[in-house]
Amino acid sequence: MAGRLEGVKVAILATDGFEESELKIPQSELIRQGALVEVVSPKAGEIQGWKHYDKGATVRVDRPLSQAKPEDYAALLLPGGVMNPDALRLEPKAIAFVQSFVKRGTPIAAICHGPWTLIDAEGVRGRKMTSWPSLKADLRNAGAEWVDQEVVVDRDLVTSRKPDDLPAFCRKMVEEFEEGVRKHKAAE
Repeated sequence: MAGRLEGVKVAILATDGFEESELKIPQSELIRQGALVEVVSPKAGEIQGWKHYDKGATVRVDRPLSQAKPEDYAALLLPGGVMNPDALRLEPKAIAFVQSFVKRGTPIAAICHGPWTLIDAEGVRGRKMTSWPSLKADLRNAGAEWVDQEVVVDRDLVTSRKPDDLPAFCRKMVEEFEEGVRKHKAAE
C-alpha cells in the first residue's frame, strides 16, 4: 500500500546543532509515508546532531543550500535544537529559502526551537503557534499568538514544543503536507 505522501518531495532545512530526534523521527515518518526527503544545509557533507546536551548522530546532507530550489519541494520541515536554528538565522540564503515557502503558502512543520528561523523569514505574524517555551517572547514580539499546546496547526503551519510532542507533531505534519499537496493539485 502506498503512503499518504507517495512521491511528495520534502526539504528538511538543518545545520550543525539540530536536535537528533526532531530531525530523524519526522524524517523516518515522512519516508514511511512515501515522501522523497532531502536534508538541505548550508554545510555540505554531514551535519552534527545533538541529544539534548550531548553529541548525537551525524546526518548526511543530500543537497547543499546553494543548490536547493524551494520550488522543487512541496513542504518544509524545520527541526529544533538551540544551535541549529540560531545558526540558520545568520544565513541569508537559509532565510530566503524559508521565506519562499512562507510566501507561497507551502506547508511548513517546525518543532521546538525551529520556529526561530520563521521569525527572520517573516512567517509568524498573525499565526497561532507553539514552540519551546524560551521562544514565547520572541514569537509574540514578532506578532504570533503563542500557546502552550502539544501541537498547533494554523493554516499551512504545524508547530510543536519538544521531543515529547513528536507523535502528535508527526501525525499533524503528515496530514498538513498531504492537504497542501491536494490544494496545490486543485489549483493547477
